[in-house]
Amino acid sequence: MHKRIMFKNMAHSDTMQEYVHNQLEKIMRFLKREPSPIYIDITLEQSTVHEHPRVELRIKTPHFDQVAHYEHEGATLYDAIDHVIDCMYEQLRQHKEKEVNLRKVRGRHEDFKKQR
Repeated sequence: MHKRIMFKNMAHSDTMQEYVHNQLEKIMRFLKREPSPIYIDITLEQSTVHEHPRVELRIKTPHFDQVAHYEHEGATLYDAIDHVIDCMYEQLRQHKEKEVNLRKVRGRHEDFKKQR
């Protein structure tokens, strides 16, 4: 699993990096059985024009290619990180559920073909 945390327009912070690693544990547990390679890129960007941060999370695996980002006025960087992690988890869960349902439908379809 390849994780990369990028800081744009802001100084590198060990505290922030540790917080991101702790929050990414939820995503990493979900992807535990996923085949390699797994790439997780998170970009933390402090805007030079606006007062709100922007956070973008990209996950690339053989089965998933998802992007989640969040930028909202009045949000702190911690709130933005939490929101992006939650959105990404939900996207991954929905995608996996959809794939499982498609496999079930294909299996039933083959059974109905045999009956004819």
